[in-house]
Amino acid sequence: MRACVFLIRLFTVFVLGAATSAVCQPSGSLRGKVVLEANGDRLPHATVLIVQLGRTVETDAEGLYQFHQLPPGRYDVLAHMHPLTDQRRSVEIVSGDQATLDFSLRLAVVHEQVTVTATGREETTLEAFQAVVSLETLDLAPKAAASLGEALEHESGVAKRSFGPGTSRPVIRGFDGDRVSILQDGMATGTLSSQSGDHGEPVDVSSVERIEVVRGPATLLYGTNALGGVVNIITGHHQVHPHAHRGVRGFLLATGGSNNGQGGGNGGFEIGRGKWMLFASGGGLRTGDYQSPAGTVENSHTGIVHTTAGAGRFTGRSFFRFSYGDYRGQYGIPPVPAAEGHHDDQHEHAEGPVDEKWRRQNLRWTGGLQNLGAGFDRFTLHLNYSDWNHSEMVEGHTHTRFFNKQFSYRGVLDQRRHGPLLGSVGVQGLRRGYDVIGEEALTPPVTQDAFAVFALQQLSLDRFRLQLGGRLETNRYSPAERLPGRSFTGFSGSAGVNAALWRNGALVASYSHSYRAPAIEELYNVGPHPGNMAYEVGNPELKRERSYGFETAIRHTAERLRGEVNLFYYRLNNYIYMEPTGEFAEGLVKANYVQADSRYVGAEARLDAALHRNAWLKLGFDTVDAQLRPSGRPLPRIPPARGRIGLDVFFKSVSVRPEIVLANAQNQLYTNETRTAGYVTASLALSYTLTGSHSLQSFGVHVFNIANQLYRNHASLIKDFAPEIGRGVRFHYTVRFF
Repeated sequence: MRACVFLIRLFTVFVLGAATSAVCQPSGSLRGKVVLEANGDRLPHATVLIVQLGRTVETDAEGLYQFHQLPPGRYDVLAHMHPLTDQRRSVEIVSGDQATLDFSLRLAVVHEQVTVTATGREETTLEAFQAVVSLETLDLAPKAAASLGEALEHESGVAKRSFGPGTSRPVIRGFDGDRVSILQDGMATGTLSSQSGDHGEPVDVSSVERIEVVRGPATLLYGTNALGGVVNIITGHHQVHPHAHRGVRGFLLATGGSNNGQGGGNGGFEIGRGKWMLFASGGGLRTGDYQSPAGTVENSHTGIVHTTAGAGRFTGRSFFRFSYGDYRGQYGIPPVPAAEGHHDDQHEHAEGPVDEKWRRQNLRWTGGLQNLGAGFDRFTLHLNYSDWNHSEMVEGHTHTRFFNKQFSYRGVLDQRRHGPLLGSVGVQGLRRGYDVIGEEALTPPVTQDAFAVFALQQLSLDRFRLQLGGRLETNRYSPAERLPGRSFTGFSGSAGVNAALWRNGALVASYSHSYRAPAIEELYNVGPHPGNMAYEVGNPELKRERSYGFETAIRHTAERLRGEVNLFYYRLNNYIYMEPTGEFAEGLVKANYVQADSRYVGAEARLDAALHRNAWLKLGFDTVDAQLRPSGRPLPRIPPARGRIGLDVFFKSVSVRPEIVLANAQNQLYTNETRTAGYVTASLALSYTLTGSHSLQSFGVHVFNIANQLYRNHASLIKDFAPEIGRGVRFHYTVRFF
């Protein structure tokens, strides 16, 4: 009841603030140009962001930009275009006047990161209330991964859970599975990667525009299964900027590599004419079995092929875009021997290699209205349909088939800034049909319905900003068989402060309360599940999880020094986990889904220091400790403490980036878990980049695990049987035109 009252009050504040801003306010305007420092050429399609207002525009074909109806005041303005420098300048807006501010960008080593996932509006990571990592096109190209965990495993606070390269999925601050939400352009992908260690989150990262990782609870905007964090795959520029893109822009990319016989290519284009835009992309990636220092890891191949096409129309007051995407592929599951003394001749997963053959079809429509008046800026509605299925193939024969059809929607009404107040309110929901056919049909067909309302408000004062938000969500499960249906309703709320400590420095602190409904597999699974290496027994009587979290961070972003330190503590009541019973069934350890209290505590640090204008020292560190309470028993597959030491040296058009990753041994072990030794790996990346006013070319070479170090990933379910990849070389060539 208190949660409902809180949300109603928050909504009332939003409406009153919006109504007040309907009164005609004095305003000014801002214009300017963005050029390339080397030759003065004007840069089209550069992004210009007014930090305090969260408003962005894109430069036109002549490199010009313009903002209208700006409230009087002093603002920070950021010009951004990857892989060029970002340039931040200040400007004073006077009522009735037009200010001018020009920018000059150059190729650079370190860039300021911009995020849209944290609040739904573009903002820099310095201003964000949550810890965010944002990787853009040229950051992703050298990774050339066929699954999401492979692409993100070395980012601060992010590890990978895997059952082989094709199955890897991000682990954020030790949280895995249904506690980490994977999005594509702000909407759930509809895959089944959260359910099982051998279910993948396939994505060809070479073909996307940007990937953002929000660390820490993001349940406020994205739902109960974002308790640990969010990964948002942004497929195209138009997904963030709803305006016409005149002319032609696109990309071509080719990749290849040793060790696992990697090869792939991608291409895409956008054509804008008048108010219309057409866009399409496609490509693929494949790898063979990889080589570890201990030998070949059998059946570790991957493959993905994808095509997407769509169109959109953008006017000054309205916009819409629609698209269809088809993604398909296959990956191998490295063989795992049955537990000693418990071999089951009928258990096919111990008999032969298993391949996962999958397909995802995605239909998307996004539309909205802009410049609404009456205190509101924009209304946006997203409609998303995802049809996912995959088949587990044992020696060429279908063993089990999984189906997940999901329709989801999200509507957000953005408030126009009035004085210090800025915010948004929205609704979100989904209807999901889940079914399994075959020998691993552990769960009956289940229909899931969810609905939520949420609101987010931000108050900007002289030296600090306050953020307050709330979300009320209901999840209902309806199994087809004679099992009890369950319904869960809960409130998530957060409060945060971002205070300026010095010029370009800030202290961020936040408190969050989140709830999570149990997942389908936690409620209803019963039977052998080799993908989690357990005979699982679900519990239809599970309660909802409640978490209480506190985070604090210190950030600094300046021309020669950039860094942040994050500390976090989460306490989870009625935490759901698998408890081994000590018994075996069908060659697997029998485990029950049970509940107890737990806590997560950890830290992350990053420092980029300029030794010279074109030479930067880059340091990173992350650690997390997770235990059941009050016993102090460690939770399973928690990544060990890690450190990163690197250099980024840039001379003319050549960049050289050596890096060393150090991981501690993991001695805090769950039941039946084995110790993972510490390790040190080294890599070297070289790239050559040429930039003009309308094109960019980049050729890169990445040598990884230079010393051919034998090491294992503690978050892998098969680490004892499949070490990580040995020494190898990747090549990539990228052409972007705009």
